[in-house]
Amino acid sequence: MQPSTNSLPATAAALIDKIRGRTAHVGVVGLGYVGLPLAVEFGKAGFRVTGIDISASKVDQINAGVSYIQDVPTSEVAELVAAGRLSATTDFAAIRGLETVNIAVPTPLRKTKDPDMSFVVNAAQEIARYLHPGLLVILESTTYPGTTDELLLPMFEESGLKAGQDFFLCFSPERVDPGNPKFHTRNIPKVVGGITPACTQVGAAFYGMALDTVVPVGSTVVAEMVKLLENTFRMINIGLVNELAVMCHRMNINVWEVIDAAATKPFGFMPFYPGPGLGGHCIPIDPFYLSWKSKQAGIEARFIELAGHVNGDMPHYVVLRTQDALNEHAKALKGSRIHILGVAYKRDIDDVRESPALDVIHLLRQRGADVCYSDPFVSSIRFDSYTLDSVPVEQAAQADCAVIITDHKSFDYDALTANCGLILDTRNALRGRSGLNIVRL
Repeated sequence: MQPSTNSLPATAAALIDKIRGRTAHVGVVGLGYVGLPLAVEFGKAGFRVTGIDISASKVDQINAGVSYIQDVPTSEVAELVAAGRLSATTDFAAIRGLETVNIAVPTPLRKTKDPDMSFVVNAAQEIARYLHPGLLVILESTTYPGTTDELLLPMFEESGLKAGQDFFLCFSPERVDPGNPKFHTRNIPKVVGGITPACTQVGAAFYGMALDTVVPVGSTVVAEMVKLLENTFRMINIGLVNELAVMCHRMNINVWEVIDAAATKPFGFMPFYPGPGLGGHCIPIDPFYLSWKSKQAGIEARFIELAGHVNGDMPHYVVLRTQDALNEHAKALKGSRIHILGVAYKRDIDDVRESPALDVIHLLRQRGADVCYSDPFVSSIRFDSYTLDSVPVEQAAQADCAVIITDHKSFDYDALTANCGLILDTRNALRGRSGLNIVRL
């Protein structure tokens, strides 16, 4: 049952009526891994959607009906474009004709691990130029608690319009999991919190028209903290098992068997698994937004900093284990050919953002190794001073050591086990296989 709009400001009630009638014109700023799937879902729900991006290449591909995001089929984009329900532009003046705008731009960390808010600020400045009564603005970019209230709200209210009365401002954390076959934009519950109760109600009504489950919360700060809690929880627990993996190796204990056995407990335990380091835009980065913000409040985020240190050291540990494995075969790391299997940050996707494989490759090359890689999803990777292209996976058999960094399902692990003289498995991809040539993390 939809909540009544009788107690809402007239502007909010009118906007909700447009949303429920699917006459609201939806806008999405930032057409990447978060923005394009969101735009497509609202297009599929019957809305007219305009995407805004500073990349002319992305805009041209969308207007040509082509998807560049692995989880968004080109057929869906083409159908929506042909039906007039999806278009893209580089011109922020399109906001004049919109009723809603979602901001889904990058929020990277600087090298000093403090937030780089330049993409959000630039997008917000453009939106502020064209802010008008009856507009709903929702920030989805992951950020520190207080961003929406402290950074965006003053920029928008400089126009003289009032949040909760004239326009509506919310935060809703993106929860995209690239490559997940079960959970995607539509069926992942959507948390939303507004600057005012009216903002929250408008935001919840908006998402409820295209997504399966909406979870309203009491404020933008709560919504911002939700995302940071989710990914800090994962980052700290991964740090714990990574440290456990190092300990178990020193004590000659199979950490994978330990975790599998512990996971049989039906309560009080959730399995996490070690690996070569953290990757993706969320888990390696988001907790440091919380750490940075807590320092502003005079609080030391010790768990976050420690887990970050442990996880950040894992690529170095992988290189050390590679060196040790070669030593056991009377070979030096310097001059050896190392074949990296998988460079995407997780299985069966094409995303290399923050991938630990990049650090492993860089560290191996620093130590004089000859490095090549195979990845069915990533044709090339570019570093500051050089580029590597993916080679056929069969070439791993000619390497002095093959290192499994990303356990893509398409790799023939039986053939690799049979043909490679030495394999370091950082993902337990060779589970159930044995041999003197197999070394596990």
